[in-house]
Amino acid sequence: MVHIVPIDTPTLGDRSYLVHDGQEAFVVDPQRDIDRVLALAADAGVRITHVFETHIHNDYVTGGFAIAEATGAAYHVNAADSVTFARMPVSDGDVIAIGDRMRVTVLATPGHTFTHLSYALSADDREIAVFTGGSLLYGSVGRPDLLGPDHTHELVRLQYASAHRLADDLPETAGVYPTHGFGSFCSATQSGATAATLATEKATNPALIQAEQEFVDDILAGLDAWPAYYAHMATANSEGPAAPDLSEPEEADATQLRRRIADGEWVVDLRNRVAFAAGHVAGTLNFGLDGSFATYLGWLIPWGTPVTLLGETPEQVAEAQRELVRIGIDRPAAQATGRPAGWAGEQPLASHPRATFAELRQVRHHRPVVVLDVRRSLEWKSAHLPGATHIPLHELPSRLAEVPDGEVWVHCAAGYRASIAASLLAAAGRQVVHIDDDFADARPDTVH
Repeated sequence: MVHIVPIDTPTLGDRSYLVHDGQEAFVVDPQRDIDRVLALAADAGVRITHVFETHIHNDYVTGGFAIAEATGAAYHVNAADSVTFARMPVSDGDVIAIGDRMRVTVLATPGHTFTHLSYALSADDREIAVFTGGSLLYGSVGRPDLLGPDHTHELVRLQYASAHRLADDLPETAGVYPTHGFGSFCSATQSGATAATLATEKATNPALIQAEQEFVDDILAGLDAWPAYYAHMATANSEGPAAPDLSEPEEADATQLRRRIADGEWVVDLRNRVAFAAGHVAGTLNFGLDGSFATYLGWLIPWGTPVTLLGETPEQVAEAQRELVRIGIDRPAAQATGRPAGWAGEQPLASHPRATFAELRQVRHHRPVVVLDVRRSLEWKSAHLPGATHIPLHELPSRLAEVPDGEVWVHCAAGYRASIAASLLAAAGRQVVHIDDDFADARPDTVH
């Protein structure tokens, strides 16, 4: 029996896979923190002999090279990709034998990138699965615009053709195992599905049921911004990133924290937004571990800025550290654990109020306030509050001066991004109210 073990990274919206027959194993698109993969292989009592990359990833730092170094596995990367490390190059049509039972066939599926590959798995001469990376996803495809606007129109048509190649060349019973599509910004659209076969995708996936031009038009119309840290991922992945250092960072006391904040470093409070609003060290920024922590931190931070992590427990700091190495922020400058009073020392804690949309409606009847919407552009175009100022969260650090004078009531779709924005505004000296509410609760007659 062949076992396909998904390795989820929900905060980035990705999956890696460990596949084995009880003796030998291969890995597809591993994340940077390879200890998860190595532990699963050890628990199963199998030896990793091959690692496959579907593409040079844009949304995370790969662990493929590090696994190959640790295990001696053959590291398979498209022969057409320009990389600086030793790899076992593969091309369309190649077949790689893994043990006595498993065979992996390389399929060129350009669209997410020009050199994207998928890998069809057969066992005992039966085609059972295909690892589609950023090609065919559950109910969608990988976005075609990450290489820039000059290539988007060509790539979206290649994506359509690649989806049809997979559907036409493989049996409908084959399971589909994508890397992206679980909330990843590498996905053109989002689906709630967690499993599929080619049969279910042929019945539901727009790439397989729409005419080509309709598909192209819909995909292009639905594209929005992607995280800024993506610009650094392909370079890192082309250089063969080593295994990360997850050892504990040095500890900072209250005096050191104040100095780091004064020097323009980012001191990041990992607690949830309710706790942060109630009391925090002035000048700290709230990126809670209960949301897409690494995505938004990596999106907003000026790349290379030192980061200090504040958590209630060492486990919170370790979790954040693991999240950050996945996007190439390798070593926090420092860390501190405990409670805000200890981090602040003799300085008073800062705080700001939280509110609902109902409270916003009430206050706007009595006095003027600034309403700041930090959702992305497509969300804003779909519906927004009248009189609101729109600055997407990822643009806010460079556009703080554009926020109108006055008390700022900031909102997003559900509260997480608004807390990040509130902390940025407060650190800049603005009076802020965090609307911690679901945008669906904004009354229909108050949106456009």
